[in-house]
Amino acid sequence: MQTKLRIFGIIVVANVMWTFPTSAAPMVKGKAAKAANSLKLQYVGTASWYGKQHQGLKMANGKPFDRHKLTAASWYFPLGTAIRVVNIRNGESVVVTITDRGPNFRLHRLIDLSEAAAERLDYVGQGLTPVVLYPVASLRTQPAALDSQLVEPGTLNASGYDATPSNSPM
Repeated sequence: MQTKLRIFGIIVVANVMWTFPTSAAPMVKGKAAKAANSLKLQYVGTASWYGKQHQGLKMANGKPFDRHKLTAASWYFPLGTAIRVVNIRNGESVVVTITDRGPNFRLHRLIDLSEAAAERLDYVGQGLTPVVLYPVASLRTQPAALDSQLVEPGTLNASGYDATPSNSPM
């Protein structure tokens, strides 16, 4: 009788252990979990600036650097990303566009700002300042053309694509 109770107990425990992870909400594993954990809405670190010595040099986006524009260099964001940079010391902020790569990793800085951005944040004289970075959501939209024409279902449009919906009866 004791042997049967032990076996029954082991089966119950095994079933509980088996069903517990499957009954819970799906858990994210592997690369997806790392990506979810690395997603940040703000970054805190040090900012530097660069200006006259880099004027006119080619940036990572292929265009010449202009120290009078609100641009920045960073390894942490894709090129073209708009970033709000807030100077922790004085509360000043500016929105810049990532156009270049830098600063060097060994310098432990998050971002290199153009001279114009550094002036707006009021730290040109110091050279470095603590900052908070917030990626800015892009709200760029494209208006529809006024002369655009509707396509009748079941007809070919200009590109030769059949405009018939795939779930419609044929």
